Amino acid sequence: MTPHAGIRGTTLVIAALVTTGIAWLGLRAAATGGLPDQGWIGLVAMLFLAGGLVAAGWQVRRVRDGEALSHVTPLRAARTLVLAQAAALTGAVLVGWYAANVLVLLPDIDVESQQARVWPFLAHVVVAALLSAAGMLVQRWCRVRPRDDEDADRRS
Repeated sequence: MTPHAGIRGTTLVIAALVTTGIAWLGLRAAATGGLPDQGWIGLVAMLFLAGGLVAAGWQVRRVRDGEALSHVTPLRAARTLVLAQAAALTGAVLVGWYAANVLVLLPDIDVESQQARVWPFLAHVVVAALLSAAGMLVQRWCRVRPRDDEDADRRS
């Protein structure tokens, strides 16, 4: 029996690229009315989620490694893992969405007003990538290491 490998990096890249392509096509078609400016609340929300996820994952990691004094239930560890996987996928999709917005604005980048609109979208791309990376990191922290007796069973 092989354990579930979790979400792979290639899955996240594919999700980001597919979202970028679909969003770019849709945004190009709708760009005649102009794109809405991006607010900063999205950055704060993604950073808050990534920070909370890393904090929860750190507790699971400490318990897994035998360092923690507090007890983390298996249900809480499983929920942390699922949240990490959801954050990784959500971050990848958001990278695609915000990158598509940047691509739509790039043809008019020489216009000063468009330059001011590109920077918030680029900041969102970076923070969404951080959210995805935090999800992948916590997913790795939640992975249970094989025990020595399980390794011996596999070899025989």
